[in-house]
Amino acid sequence: MVAVWAMCALFAEWLAPYDPLKSQIPLLPPLSAGPGGAYFWLGTDLIGRDILSRLIFGARTVVIWAGLSTASAYLVGITGGLAAGFYRGVTDRVLSFIANVVLSFPVLVLYILIIVALGASGINIVLAVTFASAPAIFRIVRALALDLRGRDFVLAAITQGENALRIMFVDILPNTTGPLVVDACLRLGYTAITIGTLGFLGLGLPPPTPDWGGMVNEGRGMAIVFPHLVIFPCIAISSLMLGLSLLADGLREAGRVGARG
Repeated sequence: MVAVWAMCALFAEWLAPYDPLKSQIPLLPPLSAGPGGAYFWLGTDLIGRDILSRLIFGARTVVIWAGLSTASAYLVGITGGLAAGFYRGVTDRVLSFIANVVLSFPVLVLYILIIVALGASGINIVLAVTFASAPAIFRIVRALALDLRGRDFVLAAITQGENALRIMFVDILPNTTGPLVVDACLRLGYTAITIGTLGFLGLGLPPPTPDWGGMVNEGRGMAIVFPHLVIFPCIAISSLMLGLSLLADGLREAGRVGARG
């Protein structure tokens, strides 16, 4: 499921049967005939745009911005967590206090406040997700770094006078990748849901950018009469989230088998 949406994101221009921004015939049901003998396989929306094409291009929107947001959050969280776990003391207390303050707020409220303050755009979504998600990543990395900080190979590197950055990123970080990869899959799914939620609330990417959450928001007023307007975008969001969750479970089980082996 993840691979299908990734391929849609990579090859959207070749896979989409129509221009996702071009109006055709409004409110056609699924499997309706289009001009030139083609079909609108999933129907059209309120202004006649092909839903299948918008779903395919929407996959690119979700994959790009969810990937960038998750990567940015991991960059901040890993850097802070390694510093707190390695230096401990005042550094650990200050960074942990900041993380706990951010985590004390409901995540969705933080997203909304940041987007409302900065405006709806892809970059601001990245900033909002980074600010709200980095503290949780920080806590994971900090706990792992504190444990690894007392291991013999790290103590030996400190005794030999190795550079602190080298110890953190060469000796400690590679030994945290197992839990972080699993968490990254789940967090990528949560970020995709977040982007969809913001789009549904009108705080996502500005129209007419294909956005799954925005598609649900646009069609919800007529969903009873034309359910295809919201059903297909919801299936897209749910399938990507389910695929990432199953991928995370598979990686977790593979890690357990490897550890037993």
